[in-house]
Amino acid sequence: MSGFEIVTIIIRAVGGIALFIYGMNVLGGSLEKLSSGRMEKVLEKLTNNVVKSVLLGALVTAAIQSSAATTVIVVGLVNAGILRLSSAIGVIMGANIGTTITGQILRLGDLENNASVGAALGLLSPSTLAPFIAAVGIVIFMLAKKDGQKTIGEILLGVGILFTGMLSLTEAVSPLSEIEAFRNVFATLTNPFLGVVVGAVVTVLLQSSSASVGILQAISTTGALTFSAAFPIIMGQNIGTCVTPIISAVGAGKNAKRAAAIHLYFNIIGTILFLIAVYLIQGLVGFSFWSEPIDMGGIANFHTFFNVVVTICFMPFTKLLEKLAIWTIRDKESKDESGADADITAPTLEDRLLISPSLAIQQAGLTAVAMGKLALYNFGHMRNLFEEFDHEIFAKVSENEESIDRMEDRLNAYLVKINDCELTDYENRRVTELLHLTSEFERIGDYTMNLIEDAQKLDEGEIRFSESARQELGVISDAVEEIIGMAIRAAEFNDTETAAKIEPLEETIDYLNETLKARHIERLKQGKCVVESGVNFLDILINLERISDHCSNIAVYVIGSQKNNNVINRHEFIQNAHAAKDGDYVRLEEEYMTKYAI
Repeated sequence: MSGFEIVTIIIRAVGGIALFIYGMNVLGGSLEKLSSGRMEKVLEKLTNNVVKSVLLGALVTAAIQSSAATTVIVVGLVNAGILRLSSAIGVIMGANIGTTITGQILRLGDLENNASVGAALGLLSPSTLAPFIAAVGIVIFMLAKKDGQKTIGEILLGVGILFTGMLSLTEAVSPLSEIEAFRNVFATLTNPFLGVVVGAVVTVLLQSSSASVGILQAISTTGALTFSAAFPIIMGQNIGTCVTPIISAVGAGKNAKRAAAIHLYFNIIGTILFLIAVYLIQGLVGFSFWSEPIDMGGIANFHTFFNVVVTICFMPFTKLLEKLAIWTIRDKESKDESGADADITAPTLEDRLLISPSLAIQQAGLTAVAMGKLALYNFGHMRNLFEEFDHEIFAKVSENEESIDRMEDRLNAYLVKINDCELTDYENRRVTELLHLTSEFERIGDYTMNLIEDAQKLDEGEIRFSESARQELGVISDAVEEIIGMAIRAAEFNDTETAAKIEPLEETIDYLNETLKARHIERLKQGKCVVESGVNFLDILINLERISDHCSNIAVYVIGSQKNNNVINRHEFIQNAHAAKDGDYVRLEEEYMTKYAI
């Protein structure tokens, strides 16, 4: 075979690999998009039941077509404090099983050269199936109007491209079966150590054990690959897939590093034990097929068998794996970067979760809600500061306000990163909504801090409000505290029912604000109140009224997002709500007027 022919084979093989990997990425990304993150969200609800964790890990990996991606998500969830390390172990084990589904699908390539299959079954061969699936996929993708239908088209396209790449690769390497040197290369790989190293290195380069196994299946069609050479390569591929999660864990917290370490330990120890068992049996009894060529089905079956057996063997020893990881990565004292109140913790905004935009959006939503809860915490303490100013409380609420500002900066940057991902229409609307909510909660925090600074000025000037003024501020503060809580609840649970109750309360607060201004001006005219306290009183009313306005904005954004319209005109919406004033609106307004009557 000439040098030109060899170069041609290499170019065609590389092209086939590129198509194959691209098809896998399209398929995995489309499946993830279709699930809208539901598979990953299931991970958050895991218990310490290792069987359940393994099954769910396998299911998620089968859905997104990548054990490395699943493990990266797990690392992110552990680092964010959503998933316990003990629960993550079962998911990591299950991921190794789930990734074998790709090999089982690709084994259909055995039908190409199997003359014994019937005509009907032969239609399932990739050469027939791939163009048909791709054609159906492109028709659906081009004609579909809805995101879900387009995604189904993308899934079919991904399958078609994947099989086309596999066919191209198989066809490209088939002439290599005539080259003696090519066969000799695989003869040397019967050395188990060398086979494991080659399998691991190829998987590291491709960043996918599924792709690595697929390439091995294509090479098996040459007849040069024996069972004895394939077994250690397949085991090495499981070790190579650990690199992506390890890289992902760099810079993460200790538990995230431990999760990545568990993935590595599990695969290395499992490979060593399985190698010992296989070669011990071969030495004592011998496998009849040991030196025979292996086909696509044999590779797929061994890949599945190896991962299932290793997982079953390790399931009783998850605690030992956890202890090994903890022993390797020791505890260090760490400081909470948010500086938030101990009872209100914001989740870590993990870049690792960007692999699953819906999950990243969920974390962003929790962070926005944490901003609101901190603002509400500050508002509650603000009211106490007007009664009796406490410098320790002032320092605490000031620290919380700084935390809110830091959260806003991190959250806005994170949402921009999410926006750069491929998002569905709903996810796009949700990102836009969260950008609005982040701004609104930050402003609520700012106006609350303005109120706290008013309390500080009154204390420094030794100014006291009259009893009637204090009672009036207590009433309107009760109403504002309630509306903040309602806004948080609406944002946290996308609760449009609660959001719809906010505008009647906001209108009640507006009425209270105007009434209290008029009363206070009357007190000033009658000399019942000094000018200094009067200015502060009016400033307090302005800040309270603006807080309620931002709560009203939050309600509008939540309602708009759920109505598939996050560019809703707030002023128009409120005007329409006031103009319509249906029975429920009027009833709620009357209830609030009675509840907060002065």
